[in-house]
Amino acid sequence: MTAFDAEYEPSPWEPIAEEVALYERSAGAEPSALVGDQWMILWSVGAKSGKVRKTPLVRVTDEAGSYAVIGSQGGAPTNPNWVHNLRAHGVARVQDGPDVVDLTAREVDGDERAEWWARAMQVWPNYDDYQASTDRRIPVFVLEPKS
Repeated sequence: MTAFDAEYEPSPWEPIAEEVALYERSAGAEPSALVGDQWMILWSVGAKSGKVRKTPLVRVTDEAGSYAVIGSQGGAPTNPNWVHNLRAHGVARVQDGPDVVDLTAREVDGDERAEWWARAMQVWPNYDDYQASTDRRIPVFVLEPKS
């Protein structure tokens, strides 16, 4: 049994819930209205609720099977809820096309953050604009296969 066996609670913001449903119906084959055609679903466990949360995010990956998730929230002044979930539990699940994989999550900084940020900018060039529009430092998490 894993943390992801908990009850799934869809986002109360309808566009997010609809995007998740679209991804699950199409295994990611249809583009997202929010995050384009390079996307995935991040599963996290609610920091307070303990329920499974699913969020459509830009797909940023490397050749080793790791992913990065960028807590940009479009440059909003606050972090997205999933940031708190990853900080609280340190685990994530990613649905990438038809594949679902469990990963460990860790927040990165310094050179590693810069490398992943550059990789993310290749997929979604708006990240620099998002960072410029907020006073907070946008968090970057690396999700790695469990060893």
